[in-house]
Amino acid sequence: MYFCKNYCMENDNELQPIKRLTITQLDEADRPREKMARLGKRSLTNSELIAILLRTGIRGASAIDIAQKILNKTGGRLTDLARMEVGDLKQMHTGIGIAKATTIMAALELGNRMLSESQNGNEHIIRSSDDLFRFFGPKLANLNREEFWAVYLSQRNKVIYTKKIAEGGMTQTTVDLRIIFNAALEHHAVALAVAHNHPSGSLEASRPDKELTNRIAEAGRIMSIRLIDHIIVGYGADGNPDYFSFNDNGLL
Repeated sequence: MYFCKNYCMENDNELQPIKRLTITQLDEADRPREKMARLGKRSLTNSELIAILLRTGIRGASAIDIAQKILNKTGGRLTDLARMEVGDLKQMHTGIGIAKATTIMAALELGNRMLSESQNGNEHIIRSSDDLFRFFGPKLANLNREEFWAVYLSQRNKVIYTKKIAEGGMTQTTVDLRIIFNAALEHHAVALAVAHNHPSGSLEASRPDKELTNRIAEAGRIMSIRLIDHIIVGYGADGNPDYFSFNDNGLL
């Protein structure tokens, strides 16, 4: 083994950091774990929370430094960070390996699933486009591929069943109306709503989006199954998840 400027070569094939800076080596005021224990979890910044997940830094950069660089890459938006994959995160900084990247992604995915949990109750009712967005937003907002979902409703718009109809690539998804309405008949739904995401973040309804919505609505009229709304999930001007409602905009 020999020493180089920043790394050591071990077994002639793997680079290892010379020294890793742990959170406990920081000044006490900069230790996020101690700060959380002393002041509570809400007292921590996003970079401090991520630093706890990272646990250690590398020579010349603490865990907090690395966490701040990660957030700088996404403009400080956790929603943009949640859309990344493990490989994207590993490329951000030399101090992020598979263990750190998967730990961060796991924490963000748990957050998404927590938001989704309350949407899966038997008594959830879709009364408005806001309700529909709260139902589908956690499922769709952070995806880097397009997915199309349907939610099936009772006479009083209570959720009966939810189904992913199709998924595609970055720009489009092929939707089969037979799949949508077979599930409606199977679960005795009298109404339904649909949602899909735009991985680009755009909230503009394309011509194919409008044509598909019209086809679903027309098929529903023939079968006496109301289409109450179709929303597109994307991002607003403030960078936060938002949606476009066909019903609210007079397109249904």
